[in-house]
Amino acid sequence: MNPDLSRYSCQMALPGFSEAAQILLQQAKVLIVGAGGLGCPAAQYLTGAGIGMIAIADYDTVSTSNLHRQILYTPADVGSKKVTVAIQRLQQQNPGIEIIPLDIKVTSANITELIKSYHIIVDCTDNFETRYLLNDACVLAGKPVIYGAIYQFEGQVAVWNITNANGSKTPNYRDVYAQVDATQIPNCADGGVIPTLAGIIGCMQANEVIKYITKMGELLAGKMLVFDAYTLQSRIIKIGNTTKTNITGLTATIDVEEINVADLKKGLAAGNLELVDIRTEQERDEIDIGGMHIEMDELEDNLTYLNNGKTKVLYCSSGKRSGEAVKSLTQKWPELNILSLTGGLKAWFGV
Repeated sequence: MNPDLSRYSCQMALPGFSEAAQILLQQAKVLIVGAGGLGCPAAQYLTGAGIGMIAIADYDTVSTSNLHRQILYTPADVGSKKVTVAIQRLQQQNPGIEIIPLDIKVTSANITELIKSYHIIVDCTDNFETRYLLNDACVLAGKPVIYGAIYQFEGQVAVWNITNANGSKTPNYRDVYAQVDATQIPNCADGGVIPTLAGIIGCMQANEVIKYITKMGELLAGKMLVFDAYTLQSRIIKIGNTTKTNITGLTATIDVEEINVADLKKGLAAGNLELVDIRTEQERDEIDIGGMHIEMDELEDNLTYLNNGKTKVLYCSSGKRSGEAVKSLTQKWPELNILSLTGGLKAWFGV
């Protein structure tokens, strides 16, 4: 056996795997978008398996509330860039592969260039705008996507945009979710997630990447695996063999106007800003930092107040819901002078 391949001897001992399959892994170029709960385990196992080149795109920093499920990070990493820490840990795990940090926010302006150099894309994102953008760009570029998502106790895994024998393409994300109203769906920071689910789904994504590259096994193409960590039950939902969507271009991403905690406190002290708590009544009863309470689904019924001349700062627990709310409202009413509190209450209290 080639000495360079000795660390992979156990996987090469698998029936039908062989040295040839390992060489395919070494020649592969994989892009992981998102270095959070899914990206951490996916990256770790793809690194361990010997993928020749792994790039990780993420622009976020490590926070204390990430640590229960984002297993590449420690308390000492809080405040550091995720990609910087992740690359360092992964390179220590396997010095023999190339790992590339991409400290960028994925947008419609850079997505086409971002995915161009990679054979397969792993969707470990945590917001719908990036997920749709990634899906559409990969469809246009003919790139396969390994999709994963988690919320509370449920996880999903699927493989999008594989070429069938007749040249047609298998379904993509829009075949299942044509469009989602992101303002109505809490994310993990707001709705919660059991930490082990991130590891399970992230590992499943890595498994599909390995199967795709080595051409072994049956891919989750044209179907979706749904896993319930609460009952340990799973089911596979058949979607179909070919896509029914016709994606012809990318939807332009919209930058959300945000304000950090320090600037917010200055603005409140000067009387230039007003707070709007968009969380539920139950959340507000537990803790708040003041301001008007208007739940997210009631914002459009309060446009007169939101547009009364003073800048409004919307806040939630993590900044995700408020960001989506600001984006949605300003798309419909560009004249509104509203901002989202970056990091939400977690940033306010330094969590």
